[in-house]
Amino acid sequence: MKVSDVMTHRVVTVGPSATVADAARLMLDHRVSGLPVVDGRGGLLGIVTEGDLLRRSESGTERQRPHWLEFILGPGRLAKEYVHSHSRKVADVMTKEVATVGENVSIDRVVDLMERRRIKRLPVIRGGKIVGIISRANLLHALAGMQMPATAADDATIRKRLMAELANQPWAPRASTNIVVRNGVVHLWGVLFDDREREALKVAAENLPGVKAVKDHMVWVEPMSGMVVETDEPARPKARTKKKKPAKR
Repeated sequence: MKVSDVMTHRVVTVGPSATVADAARLMLDHRVSGLPVVDGRGGLLGIVTEGDLLRRSESGTERQRPHWLEFILGPGRLAKEYVHSHSRKVADVMTKEVATVGENVSIDRVVDLMERRRIKRLPVIRGGKIVGIISRANLLHALAGMQMPATAADDATIRKRLMAELANQPWAPRASTNIVVRNGVVHLWGVLFDDREREALKVAAENLPGVKAVKDHMVWVEPMSGMVVETDEPARPKARTKKKKPAKR
């Protein structure tokens, strides 16, 4: 999946000479948390977000520091912060160094960039101009639209696919795990030396097409003491049927 498959094409933007109040109103009206700042030709200059508007003199939230820390920071840093919290122009409060992506970039690259830069949105650029924006919300919408294929699979196929999945996972305890599949129900048998692997095994099985349920029969061996902890899932008791009383004559 690529950026062009999930990005928002109609982007709400703001100009650098707009006021901070204008930017705030645009965010509220369009229910967005960030606005790309563009010039008259649509070129990207920066981005202004909710975070840029948190420390403002109008709301009395400008940053306050003890005098000893102000002395360490120096007048240059304090002057820059003053401009950011008191200027009325978007150009003075926006973030100028903006990470961007192209339309053909893969989604995994987008997620990696968001995680590393700790950002929530990325402008999409074509030929130096903004043509869209991709945000965490876009990624969630794409995830919500994905459905697990409902194709049926026999027991042998389910086991084969699960074994192949575990073979590709570095955490999987393949040597100490046995998998049995009966009528679409996956039974996990074996020994675990890290109990966190239990949930991962269940997830791997549940994600496979045709799996109706997963039964956990694994035992956990505590590495330090060697104590064995059995956690076999108890069978569900059958519902008792009430005997009908004979009708009174």
